[in-house]
Amino acid sequence: MAEGAKDLTAIGLEILQTARNELYLNLPYLDAALSSLDLQPGGGVTLSLATDGETLYYDGSFLAERYLRSRTAVDRAYLHVILHCMLRHPWKRRGRAPELWDLACDAAVESILDALDYPCLDGGTVPAKEKFYGECRGEMPVLTAEGIYRRLLRLDLAPYEIARLQRVFLADDHGLWDPEGQDEEQQRQREQKWQGVSERTRTGLETVLAGQAAGGQAVLEQIRVADRDDVDYRAFLRRFAVPREVMEVDGDAFDYVYYTYGLQLYGNMPLVEPPETKEEKRIEDFVIAVDTSMSTSGALVREFLSCTYAILRSTETFTRKVNIRILQCDDQIRSDTPIRDLEELRGYMESFSLVGGSATDFRPVFDYVEKLRAEGAFTSLRGLVYFTDGMGIYPRKRPPWETAFVLLEEPPLSIKMPPWAIRLVVPTPALDRAAREAAELDDGIDLDELPQL
Repeated sequence: MAEGAKDLTAIGLEILQTARNELYLNLPYLDAALSSLDLQPGGGVTLSLATDGETLYYDGSFLAERYLRSRTAVDRAYLHVILHCMLRHPWKRRGRAPELWDLACDAAVESILDALDYPCLDGGTVPAKEKFYGECRGEMPVLTAEGIYRRLLRLDLAPYEIARLQRVFLADDHGLWDPEGQDEEQQRQREQKWQGVSERTRTGLETVLAGQAAGGQAVLEQIRVADRDDVDYRAFLRRFAVPREVMEVDGDAFDYVYYTYGLQLYGNMPLVEPPETKEEKRIEDFVIAVDTSMSTSGALVREFLSCTYAILRSTETFTRKVNIRILQCDDQIRSDTPIRDLEELRGYMESFSLVGGSATDFRPVFDYVEKLRAEGAFTSLRGLVYFTDGMGIYPRKRPPWETAFVLLEEPPLSIKMPPWAIRLVVPTPALDRAAREAAELDDGIDLDELPQL
């Protein structure tokens, strides 16, 4: 290696170490994350930074040139890479369009950096960034890579538009993210390592450093989304089922030994006949409320209802006759549709239209359902599922039935749901998976007719 190259390599290492120390002094809650990557030159990286989740590879000449132009640019680039790992972006890339996923990840991370009010991270105001953030926040409360990626898919941008956005948000090289042929076990271990780092950071922000870590809210919001466990929406809906008898042979309620012995002894006369009914849990009285305020997308509401429809009508949960009320509400009740059987449910789905568009107030739904209950509209109301973005006015008093607020994205930390409410964050891929699993159990549902989320 030439002497000049050696000098640049050493200079690049010193620049990164300085950036790491400066970030630690300003953001002590990221201490574990900032020291979780080894620093090495090379790795096939030129004019950028790159990581495989274990090592941060750098190019000395790139860092020297960038440091001379802007010291904060180096600090931002270092933290940009760290945040990718904390949010486990490299390991979520599989199965997604690489170009759009990389752009979504860069945009999500840059939104965090722009929300951190520290001189060492001050990148100035970039109009193109602010415009993109504003457009995204119109659809999602927290700018996550997953949410931005879904938006980019829907927009179906022209190649030159994607290239323009890439120039705005690009800060590192993603060439080492989940490369072909890499050891699966090694990748799993690296992802688990960063999940542990994220969980420790989250715990620190929520406890010891709560209210003291300036700007940490932007990091915490994203970590909460990344650490969210997958939710089984089908299993969740079953909690609203009630026991009832159904006309079906109960194979578990009699002894097969006596049954077969009778057939052997008398030819066609079993000693024990199986019961013709069995007890199962089915959903009967149920309320689905839909937030139709301006912050809720009509397309997402239709997708949610379609998936819920597929799950409810599966043979595991749905009775032949039901008593479901589907309410649409923003700051007042806009529609109330009773559903008595499968055909009515299918007809509602086929002719569904969103009604409303004002501010969000959850209280009218609870008052209205209590009024229906008092009038005898329900026999045994077990629960209410409210599809919303979570931003609105909540009732102070706990209702006499279980209530779940279903969200597609983690709401901002500023949104305080009442302690009695069940908060269920189900991203659209999880809804889609639940609907398809339900459809596979019910031959009456065509998988190709389900919405592509």
